[in-house]
Parts: sequence; C-alpha cells; structure tokens
Amino acid sequence: MANNPELFKKKVQESLRRQANAINKHTAEGTYFFDYGNAFLLEASRAGADIMAENGIDFKYPSYVQDIMGPMCFDFGFGPFRWVCTSGKPEDLKKTDAIACEVLEEIKTNSHKEIQQQMADNIQWIKGAQENKLVVGSQARILYADAEGRTKIAKAFNDAIANGDIGYVVLGRDHHDVSGTDSPYRETSNIYDGSQFTADMAIHNVIGDSFRGATWVSIHNGGGVGWGEVINGGFGMVLDGTKEAERRLKSMLFWDVNNGIARRSWARNEEAVFAIKRAMEQEPNLKVTIPNYVDDDLLN
Repeated sequence: MANNPELFKKKVQESLRRQANAINKHTAEGTYFFDYGNAFLLEASRAGADIMAENGIDFKYPSYVQDIMGPMCFDFGFGPFRWVCTSGKPEDLKKTDAIACEVLEEIKTNSHKEIQQQMADNIQWIKGAQENKLVVGSQARILYADAEGRTKIAKAFNDAIANGDIGYVVLGRDHHDVSGTDSPYRETSNIYDGSQFTADMAIHNVIGDSFRGATWVSIHNGGGVGWGEVINGGFGMVLDGTKEAERRLKSMLFWDVNNGIARRSWARNEEAVFAIKRAMEQEPNLKVTIPNYVDDDLLN
C-alpha cells in the first residue's frame, strides 16, 4: 500500500471483480444478495465488475437500506437516537435506560399496528443494554426511536434533570439515520425519484436544527461510505432541565426526523407516506405535500 500504491489498487480491483463474479453465480441460483452500503458495489463498479443494472445508472443489487432498513425503520422515522450522561456516572445512564424503557412501553400501548414490531424490538434492546455491558468510555447510549419516541424520551430526561435525579444529558444521533444524510449508495439509496444524487437534505437539517434549538450543528463529509461520497448533517443538544430546553427539544427533534420522512414520502415510499400523514395529524402546523400517484403503465 505504501511502496506501490498503483499495484495495491490493481490487486484490490481484481479482488472486487472476483467477488462480484462469485456473487453473480450465487444469485443466478436464487441467492438473495444485498450490499451493506459501505462502498462495495460502488468500488466494484469502478473496477469494471458486472454489477450494474440495465439502465447503466443503478446497481443490479440493492443496499440494505433500500431493501431492509428503509421500509422497516427509516421510512417510519425510526433511527439511531443517542444520548450521553455528562456526569460520567453509570448510575445516571442506568436511570436514563429505565426512563427510556418506560416511555417506549407507554407509547407502544397506543401505537399503530404498523410500528408495533419496531416498538417491541427497541424495548427489548433497551431492557438488555445494562446486562450486555455495552458502554465503552462515555456513559452513552444508542436506541432506535421515531420522532414521537425521541421527543418524549428527551422530555422525560429533561424532567428528571429538573428534579435533580440525573445530571445534564447531551442528545445526538448517528449520521446513519432517517434524515441529515445525503448518501446515494446507502441512506438515500431508496429515493426512487432520482434525488439520491442531490446533497440538500443534510443542509436543510443543520439549518433547521440550528434555529430550532440545537446547541451545535455540523456538516461533515464521509462516514461509512467514504470521503466524497456522502454529506452528513449532525447536531448536539444539551438538556439542562429548563423550560427553554423543553421548548427546544420539542421543536428540533420533530423537525430533525420528519425532514427525512417527507423526502422519503415524495419518493412514494409507502411507509413514509403513512408516517408523514401521521406526523401531520400529531402536529397540525406541519404541512407536507403528499405525492401524486400516477399510472406507471401510462407513463411507460
């Protein structure tokens, strides 16, 4: 790699073509193949491997966001919600785990049948978090939640801080989430309206998050799929137990999630259309255009 980078690149591309050929033989026999999205298909295409669709633009194989995570999680607004207990105390993290679990169980009793499985999975996850000793370093946690779950969990944290039960908490999320990431080979790979190659949602997110109450925002390049292949928008929000923090969290978290759901609904993802309609019912001030459905046969 250091002494002969051109030869190294040549050998890597040979390996990619060999792997793609093996995959093609398996799928010809009925194997289901998907790419995690960390640039295997992208780099295989640059190596000249046979992985392109007939249109010459798309890959013949889906990313797992396209086939699995999108319809199951992201289209509904579920994604990796994160928090850090600034006190550094394990007992504070344990209390936040319990608070989050209680909130999710309450939401589950009244949630739509479409998201019952997601709620059950995430409750099981947070219940086992302490037992599985998942913390390395900071007293931090990650939990998949939708806009309603994130907002209610954050409010419950803020209330606990106000009561002196726990120290300050900083909220955040992964870039691998519902919105805030323009990544045509992974997170936005299922945007079938052609907008997967635009990079505006990350900008929308950080601008919206900034004036809706984020403590800080960031635009960064890379993250999973490689430099130059993705634009990410991130945020951090400090909860200090004040009424002002409560106002900010309700405004910002709702926007941060539904910005991405709106984009996915415009691409006619059925689950996202359901989710954005639900969001507008919950918040009448939210006005999102619903896609106009046309006869695909007529277009063809």
